[in-house]
Amino acid sequence: MKFTDLAPIAGTRRTADGYLVADVRTARTGIQLYAGHEVGKPGMQVVKVYRPEDQVFDKASLGSYAHKPVTNDHPDEAVTADNWKALSVGQIGDEVARDGEFVRVPLVVMDGATISEIEGGKRELSAGYTCDLAWEPGTTPAGEKYDAIQKDIRINHVAIVQRGRAGSEARIGDGARSWGAAPFTSDQKPKEDKIMTLKTVTVDGIPVEVTDQGATVIGTLQQRLADANTKFADAEKAHQTALAAKDAELAKKDAEIDALKGKILSDADVDKRVQTRADLITKAHTIAKDVKTEGLSDAAIRKAVVVAKLGDAAVADKSEAYIDARFDILVEDASKNGADPFRTVMQQGLSQVSDADKGVTDAYTQMVADMKAGKTSAAAN
Repeated sequence: MKFTDLAPIAGTRRTADGYLVADVRTARTGIQLYAGHEVGKPGMQVVKVYRPEDQVFDKASLGSYAHKPVTNDHPDEAVTADNWKALSVGQIGDEVARDGEFVRVPLVVMDGATISEIEGGKRELSAGYTCDLAWEPGTTPAGEKYDAIQKDIRINHVAIVQRGRAGSEARIGDGARSWGAAPFTSDQKPKEDKIMTLKTVTVDGIPVEVTDQGATVIGTLQQRLADANTKFADAEKAHQTALAAKDAELAKKDAEIDALKGKILSDADVDKRVQTRADLITKAHTIAKDVKTEGLSDAAIRKAVVVAKLGDAAVADKSEAYIDARFDILVEDASKNGADPFRTVMQQGLSQVSDADKGVTDAYTQMVADMKAGKTSAAAN
């Protein structure tokens, strides 16, 4: 396959004979971009062609520059011995050397008309060469991916061309149909007057040369990725917040359950409370036979007994502790005046209870039922 590399002519000088001598950079290593149809791959939009160092600076490749003809524009055919005289305006010297990533060659232009054109501004140099284009995709040592490799590069001629190029880098392609691909452009239409410009963008830490359109696309994709990462982080934060709220709610429920469990009385506690309640009711009826105890708390029963025996004035503006003390005094006085009816009931059994004490017995029975019902209800809750 035929190709061209382009570079500017620089550092020119005239010899005593009027010839123009220049020392120029030509081909370089690295990746070049082509439209797929320009390299026989119409199904591919862009083809990345790699020029590795071992091919560009191969001894045979460098040697192929020496003494090759210089032409004024690219000819429609390869320069050979049959057409050299008609096409050549000068030649390349034999001091071909590597210059960084470029090949540097000396040349001399001997045709007066061409020299005038160069001094008038036609100062670009384009190397015409052949090579084998091997379709071996891979990655360069710098981390850039490519689709094909140039191998066995051989120089045929070097042409002086009019079309300018940005910067001093050598570029493949100058639109000469017989010498390979024109530069890849964003609209995929090779034009003689259109120059490819490249931008360097960084993708995953790797600098990549792309067209303006490619840089725009990459920038858009990178922004979309950043936006997606932000949305994911926000969603993760909201998820963690929701989990924390749910954990707090569950902890509150567990605390409520533990509190309810603490309120559930054991069988022993129920028995103890039943006995204490029955004892209080018995004492209350011993002191004040007609006092009502149903539905009253223990403190209310004691207060009712004190009021029944001593009147309302005895409890007016008095604390609960004072009322409890007055009740205990009444109980003590009652025990001094006669037998303890509660003890009698416990010793003789319910069958021995008199009609006078039947109210106490009924109250006791009802209290036991109520407390057991309360225990069952608390457990259910």
